Amino acid sequence: MKFERVTAETLAAVLDIVNSNPAYNTMENDTPSRTLEEVESEFLNGESESYFIIDGDRKIGLIDFLRNNPNDGCPWLGLLMIHGDCHAAGYGRRAYASFEEQFVKLQYPKLRIGVFRSNVKALAFWKSLGFDPYKTSTWRGKDVDCLEKELS
Repeated sequence: MKFERVTAETLAAVLDIVNSNPAYNTMENDTPSRTLEEVESEFLNGESESYFIIDGDRKIGLIDFLRNNPNDGCPWLGLLMIHGDCHAAGYGRRAYASFEEQFVKLQYPKLRIGVFRSNVKALAFWKSLGFDPYKTSTWRGKDVDCLEKELS
């Protein structure tokens, strides 16, 4: 599994992956699909880093992270999304393991993530990977559980 930076030239592939997840889009943005302009704003924002998750020669997902959140000085994983056609095949777990390996090499002490409280499957997934809740917050009026993992 490898990672490739998202660019303006690859936004159509980003849109395909994002729109293959209508339930998540509805949970996050109250609409099942996103526009090219919306994904450009989210994945080429100049603050976070966005990468394709690549298995073989296929772009199977996206990962977005912020190396240093100015609000708490910690790295944050903003999104890990697997193409809808690839769900339940272990790609998310494998992609996160590869990603975490890079953060460990860079000697980051911990990683944080926010998960919509209503996203029960995602909360269970992150907890199974060793993330522990440390507070609840809101984002765009929605309850978010904030989780963190100590990296070794």
